Amino acid sequence: MSNSNAGETVVVVRDVCKEFHREKLTIPVLSGINLQLSEGDYLALMGPSGSGKTTLLNLIAGLDRPTSGDVVVCGQNLGQSSEGELAKWRSRHVGFIFQMYNLIPVLTAYENVELPLTLTSLSRRQRDDHVKAALEVVGLQDRMDHYPRQLSGGQEQRVAIARAIVTDPTLLVADEPTGDLDARSATEILELMHRLNTEFRKTIVMVTHDPNAADRARRILHLEKGLLVSEVVESRTKKAVQ
Repeated sequence: MSNSNAGETVVVVRDVCKEFHREKLTIPVLSGINLQLSEGDYLALMGPSGSGKTTLLNLIAGLDRPTSGDVVVCGQNLGQSSEGELAKWRSRHVGFIFQMYNLIPVLTAYENVELPLTLTSLSRRQRDDHVKAALEVVGLQDRMDHYPRQLSGGQEQRVAIARAIVTDPTLLVADEPTGDLDARSATEILELMHRLNTEFRKTIVMVTHDPNAADRARRILHLEKGLLVSEVVESRTKKAVQ
């Protein structure tokens, strides 16, 4: 895992609007969103269902395109990139963490983590080094030969996080990463994400309904009906003493 210099701008969202079209209806989802994240930021996106949180997350992750405005992440203007360019860009720069883990049940923990590396030019030995390092970071090196059904929900999510970080991405995007976990497992996942942010300087954008999860972030952004209604910026000093 790299530990890059802080301060570089990673995400710029500029005057972004997003609409969806259903038959003759135009449904506005995001309206005039402006946001900037630097390397090492940890942002929680909060708001009621339908407020646009996941849509904004998908725009930042290059899974969708804005109707208008610009989304520039790691120097790439995502709205002006082809599907092929976006796929290549995501594989280099973005790690995904989902609520339901999205592990492949017929693959071991090791094989699930290795999956993103099969698209790279790394040798088998290099892939092996990366996978073992990622599993060590999440504390599951002793479970690498287990299948998802042999793991607890918290362990499955840690495997999913290992898969997300195995390519050493600049940005981690997490959609309700603790939403399907019990309180203890959720706390372990939040502590792991805090470590990825503070120790490995990963920039994190997390959608959550959970105030306890949001409180771990450095910044909390509230959306309502597609509008940015408020933002809380947490002091780094406060976070450092937690």
